[in-house]
Amino acid sequence: YTGATPLGLMKFEHTTTANWDLILGSVNGSLGETSGLIILLGGAYLAWKNFLNWRIPASIFLSVAVLAGALHALDTARYPSPVFMLFSGGLMLGAVFMATDMVTSPVTNRGCWIFGIGIGILVVVIRIWGGLSEGVMYAILLMNALVPFINRATQPRVFGTGVKVHHR
Repeated sequence: YTGATPLGLMKFEHTTTANWDLILGSVNGSLGETSGLIILLGGAYLAWKNFLNWRIPASIFLSVAVLAGALHALDTARYPSPVFMLFSGGLMLGAVFMATDMVTSPVTNRGCWIFGIGIGILVVVIRIWGGLSEGVMYAILLMNALVPFINRATQPRVFGTGVKVHHR
């Protein structure tokens, strides 16, 4: 049967969904929106087998939890809880399977932290203040555009070389 997703209900009708329903996936939505616990288990397995860099989803989850928690502490009636923000929508699927794509994610560990934190902040900003109820895909795309700059800024310096000085 069909119905509004939890993010749609929160954004447009100002009603939240029970946390356990979100975690267990007993809510309306597509597969990537309703099975957060299974996605986390799959992501843990992939990280254990070194098929993905665990720093990216960890930094996304951490930044979403911190920012959503701070907003929720400011006004509990206006801003959803961190658990709601983590387990609603496509955040789990995006953080574990989309953002960790080896071709479009940063190459350094420090770059992965920056990349993930940027995605997490953008997700919360788009969800709370944007015109859309979901923002994971856009956040990942925006941060993917910044990956070359993140890679350049976080690339370690080769031992024995100094900073390039351009002479005229």
